[in-house]
This record gives sequence, structure tokens and C-alpha cells, in this order.
Amino acid sequence: MGQRRPGRGPPRVGRGRAARLPQRGAARDAGSTEGQALIRVALIALSLALGLTACAQLERQPGEHARLSGRLSVTVAGDVTGDNQGRGTGGTASFELFGDPVRGRLELTSPLGALVARASWQPGRALLETPRERQRFDDLDALTRDMLGEPVPVAALFDWLQGRPWPAQAHQPFAGGFEQLGWRIESRGPALVATRLAEPVVTLRARLDGGDESTP
Repeated sequence: MGQRRPGRGPPRVGRGRAARLPQRGAARDAGSTEGQALIRVALIALSLALGLTACAQLERQPGEHARLSGRLSVTVAGDVTGDNQGRGTGGTASFELFGDPVRGRLELTSPLGALVARASWQPGRALLETPRERQRFDDLDALTRDMLGEPVPVAALFDWLQGRPWPAQAHQPFAGGFEQLGWRIESRGPALVATRLAEPVVTLRARLDGGDESTP
């Protein structure tokens, strides 16, 4: 088991800081509100998973089939975790995506087969679980704003993983893919490469189950 960082308190249980922020305007529909930061959730959960060993894992929830599953790798240039050390981060995990942007669940499994992170959401609630802690938030937007300081509107992940633009927002096509919401999406058969154009540059590579085993 890894050592906990000096100075860190016990695992947090309760609402994050973002739960105390004012609510956003009613003009945003429920799907957009609950799906604001699904890519960010993947980055957070994968980052947390990197520090966990095979002896630390969550209990699986039986009886439900994933809507999408596969393998993903994430590379983040520079610091997005708040330690101000300017180091890039990255890692690889298997993923299972359940439900939809309004009500669903994202689970990440380590290369050794341990379930190491789960993010779940429904109207009025989001939960991030690791073997070390459980954190509750009002919604996915609050979860990512609390941990990273900036939400990214992305109910889009369910569509992007299947190589198509999210129909709720405009996109700019190009040969081999499209740009949408500040990301450049390239579809390569069952594989996806998504690159955030703003700093810090984030590159997400994903391959759905049943695709070419050479990617990502």
C-alpha cells in the first residue's frame, strides 16, 4: 500500500467546497447540468487510480452491463492537481461507462484487475469513490469545479467515444475528425484520440472493447 502524503488529513466524507457555491441559472437543461464534466471526472479518477496498488479496490456492483467499455490512457501536460509542481501526469486503465449524462456511472480498473475508482451521478448528487475516500457533491459540475477549478461542458463523452459530435453543441469538422467544446477529436475506427486545445494540454486515447488491441 502506498504512503499517504505528509500533511494530508483523513479521507473526506461529506460535501465538497463546490457544494456551497451558488446554483447556476435555470436556463441550463438537466442533461447539461448533470453532465458538465464527465471528461474531467475521468481524468480525476484516473489520476487517483495511479497511486493505488492492487490491494486497494472497491467492491463491484453486479448485474448491470456497461453501455460502453474499453481501455483509455490520459496524458496531462503540467500541473492540474493543485500541487504547483508543474509535472505532467498520465496513466492507463480499463473503463466501463454506464447510463447517460443525466444518471450514470464511470468505473476504472487497474491493469491488475482491481476496481480503483468510481464516479456516479444523478440529478442533485454526484459521488466520487476510491478505496481511500468517498466524496459527495451536488452534481458533476460541482465535483470537478471543487477539485480542478474549472468545469468542462461534456455530456459529450457518450457521443465522442463512438466517434461522433455531441448533437447539443456546434462542431467544426475536419478530415479525420472534428473540433468541439475546445477539444480536437480524431476517430480511428474503434479508437479515439481527444486533445484539449487549451493549456494544460490534455490528451485522452480510448479504444472500445472489440477494437484493434494495438491502441491506445
